[in-house]
Amino acid sequence: MKIFLLCLVLLCTSCTALKEQPLSVLPEAQSEVWAVKWWHPRHEEKIALKEKMDKVDLVFLGDSITHAWDNKGKKVWDEYYSSRNALNIGFSADRTEHVLWRLNHGAIDGIDPKLLVLMIGTNNTGHRQDTPEDTALGIKEILNTIEHKLPNTKILLLAIFPRGSNLDDPLRKINDDINSIIKNYQDEERVYYLNINHLFLDDNGVLSKSVMSDLLHPNKDQYIVWAKAIEPNIKELMQ
Repeated sequence: MKIFLLCLVLLCTSCTALKEQPLSVLPEAQSEVWAVKWWHPRHEEKIALKEKMDKVDLVFLGDSITHAWDNKGKKVWDEYYSSRNALNIGFSADRTEHVLWRLNHGAIDGIDPKLLVLMIGTNNTGHRQDTPEDTALGIKEILNTIEHKLPNTKILLLAIFPRGSNLDDPLRKINDDINSIIKNYQDEERVYYLNINHLFLDDNGVLSKSVMSDLLHPNKDQYIVWAKAIEPNIKELMQ
């Protein structure tokens, strides 16, 4: 009887611990109605592209802001990254759990890049308004997964870009609080943190629609700003 009760207690404790895990760390495929039709095909297409490449030296991983290197940022991508054997695996609508699912389903298997550029989390903020701590845990889990799958790869972890018109915007505050946590993930051996958010803001911290028309996604002309800002880091870390 005592053994049975002990097992029951242990089982309940395990179930409680599982329930307490935030959604941000639990791998899940994309289920947004507007995204689900193209999301899995894009995942398969990116895996096929990766396998066709002679080698992959540089990876960009993230959400719609990164996804847009394939369209409105393509000219800049071609100029800065095509010759570097680069792979873009940014997916619109992705939250941290969606990135984890992709990483666990072949997104980076079979490659050994020199550098991976990661920016993720603004959809955790916008879609569900996760706490900064929960989103940061999701990002930490992504870093751990990358380290396990790509032990030789350095990671350039970017601060989540600003959103909302000013410093008082609730979603801006959440992103800023996430950044204040994840900056501590850098060890300058494998993970390097970089915040370029000031380049998108005026002196008062205002985000203009001339920079991000929806106050979330960089406009087409901002992709060159992004590329130039991270270029010194990419050059150094890919050596």
